[in-house]
Amino acid sequence: MTVSIRSFTKRGPGIVFIVSAPSGAGKTTLTRKVLSNCPDMSLSVSCTTRAPRAGEIPGKDYHFVSEAVFKRMLAAGEFAEWAEVHGKLYGTPRRLLERQLRRGRDVLLDIDVQGARQIKQHFLSAVSIFVLPPSLDELRRRLAARGTDARKTIEQRWRNARHEIQEIQGYDYFILNRDVKEAVRRLAAIIAAERLKVCRYIPKQK
Repeated sequence: MTVSIRSFTKRGPGIVFIVSAPSGAGKTTLTRKVLSNCPDMSLSVSCTTRAPRAGEIPGKDYHFVSEAVFKRMLAAGEFAEWAEVHGKLYGTPRRLLERQLRRGRDVLLDIDVQGARQIKQHFLSAVSIFVLPPSLDELRRRLAARGTDARKTIEQRWRNARHEIQEIQGYDYFILNRDVKEAVRRLAAIIAAERLKVCRYIPKQK
């Protein structure tokens, strides 16, 4: 294969970026801040059966659907991944995700560890990033400070976090979220580095 400078002017399909973290670690804040500076990247809006939290906008933060609707979509094969998290169902619509990737647009998925495993199976070049809280004690404090969940729910989320952190070994990168500005810079740096990989422009010869 002949390589020229022109080879690097057009990249192949879009990149799937997966960001996962225990509830309360700050992944949603990080992804929103990075996306505000990346107009050429889209957020994959998941469907969920949980109720909207204060300030969440249907269609922007999540597609809020009933359990019956979710299960119909699941039976029809409409999700690229899905998972039950804290007793609620979450899923990534397949059709829109694949359409954006074909157009060469990068897509960021804010999903849990179960969904990340499924996406990595179907999209082999997906880039996975795990966001860690400074400590489990700090995570508990953040969950309580949100003021959106009952004490029993907070304890359940905190216990689940200990198991979710063990999944970090299956990820490509990690970010320790002590300082939001620094964590955002690191996430942006990972995205920039992945976009500049030669294999994104020139497929490896077999």
